[in-house]
Amino acid sequence: MSVFFALISAVTFGAADFLGGIATRTSNRVFSVVVASQIVGLSVAVVTLVLVGGDLVAEDIGWAAAGGLAGAAGLLLLYRGLAIGTMSVVAPLSAIMGALVPVGWGILTGERPSLVAMIGIPVALAAIVLVSGGGRRMEIGPGVLEAVGAGIGFGLFFVLIANTESAELWTMTFARLASISVVALIAVIAGAPLRPGRGVGWIVAGAGALDMTANLLFLLAERRGLLTLVAVITAMYPASTVVLARVVLDERLTRPRLYGLGLAALGIGLISVG
Repeated sequence: MSVFFALISAVTFGAADFLGGIATRTSNRVFSVVVASQIVGLSVAVVTLVLVGGDLVAEDIGWAAAGGLAGAAGLLLLYRGLAIGTMSVVAPLSAIMGALVPVGWGILTGERPSLVAMIGIPVALAAIVLVSGGGRRMEIGPGVLEAVGAGIGFGLFFVLIANTESAELWTMTFARLASISVVALIAVIAGAPLRPGRGVGWIVAGAGALDMTANLLFLLAERRGLLTLVAVITAMYPASTVVLARVVLDERLTRPRLYGLGLAALGIGLISVG
């Protein structure tokens, strides 16, 4: 079940990023899109928590808040990198780093995936590169440091929230409270507007709801499997973004991206078998 939850999490993350990208492109208000979408996600978590309940471990509040701060830093760096750099370079770098951090942590803390699963990890990482970058050569340039920093932030988010034992909804509630507070404070200091532009409200709401769902699915996957493997599958989220861009925006799927989708399927299969 962990592989299934991780796969659905990746698909959902990709859809959320697609909607967030559309909203940001339309409104040109990065901070407002991030803050508003995360408020929607927090609302979804709180309402669901009221309905279904769940146990809270007091010690987890700090882990969840720290994870939320790491995720917020990653998100801001990612949008900064996408703004000043080449998207086909920034996106795969952030996704790869977002996978490598929890993989390294998992191995250091004693996780030992099977040989077949270990073969699936580099296959999946290669798929991320091909799907996100379309096979273009990655060169050091603007946005690269931001991409690496964003990936580290996302990776730390996965590691930190994986240390919690509370109900998934509690974990994400405190993570979102921390991230919203920090991003909103930065926006106020920078003098950036916090209200999304006209016509993007439903897009932002969809991005926020999907992002929260993806995070909850990641937690469900991690608590039923190895962080080392779950993080790699989840990091393949660019695949669904690319497919949505093809279907909705009629963007062309290059041959390397098609190869990447095939490698993604192979990587998931190897990890599942392992």
